[in-house]
Amino acid sequence: MLAMFKNIPTHMDYKGQKLAEQIFQGIILISAMIGFVYGLIIEQFGWTVYIVLAGFAVSCVMTLPPWPMYRQNPLSWQPALPEICGEPSQKPQESLKKKKHK
Repeated sequence: MLAMFKNIPTHMDYKGQKLAEQIFQGIILISAMIGFVYGLIIEQFGWTVYIVLAGFAVSCVMTLPPWPMYRQNPLSWQPALPEICGEPSQKPQESLKKKKHK
């Protein structure tokens, strides 16, 4: 059963993140405008809150899971460089010497 959950993708690419953010903001903005106008017409602020909360719920369902439309532009990584066995690897911090100030 645990293996089934490991097969579920949990990532988005950068363009997918941008698209999800734009969709989220658009749905929130549209639901806020509709809720405000509807609440103003019927003179009930509660309906404004309900409509905005419904828009928030819809936008969460559309943008929080990593749907396939958010994973269409994967990054291409460079291949790993092979290590040479004979040379010890130095860390960049070790090669820098600290200067003492007087």
